[in-house]
Amino acid sequence: MPPSVVLWCLHSLHIYLEIEIVLMVVKVAVFVIFGCDLEPHSNEPYLATSLQDFWGRRWNLMVPGILRQAVYTPIRQVSKRKLNSVLSLFLGLLVTFVVSGAVHELMLFCLTRELPTGEVTMFFVLNGVCTAAEVVVKKKFERRLWRMSPLLSRVLTVGFCGCDWWLAVFPSTYKEGYDRETC
Repeated sequence: MPPSVVLWCLHSLHIYLEIEIVLMVVKVAVFVIFGCDLEPHSNEPYLATSLQDFWGRRWNLMVPGILRQAVYTPIRQVSKRKLNSVLSLFLGLLVTFVVSGAVHELMLFCLTRELPTGEVTMFFVLNGVCTAAEVVVKKKFERRLWRMSPLLSRVLTVGFCGCDWWLAVFPSTYKEGYDRETC
């Protein structure tokens, strides 16, 4: 395996573990100081069997609920008037992921004060297109008897989610000394 692919996968594992550890420390501190328990941040995302499962039910549990009400549902309702239900679903998912990408870019700008490059938004656009395509294909073939094994679908989902982080975070490391030709 090329070193850059190994680096991408290790980087995504690092991000997951860093987020889990930091949020666990915050959760324990809130419990010790205030005596109340916080909602979990994620629900074992490494067990996701699809992109829809990963983004909608397992990763960053608070955000899907907010985006569903604030972006997805209104887009679906408006677009159903002009488009068929499949295109409406695709558009709703895609716009939701674009909004999520833009919000992530805004948060990064507030933290770093560096102008957004669009890499993070492109990461969310890629995931939005792939999630929407997955949902459309599932709807089209939902009556088929063939089902993918849960183990294979977990490996494919986690592999995709783990290895597409390069779009969001890896290209910006070029400025720190990585050579574009070798990556």
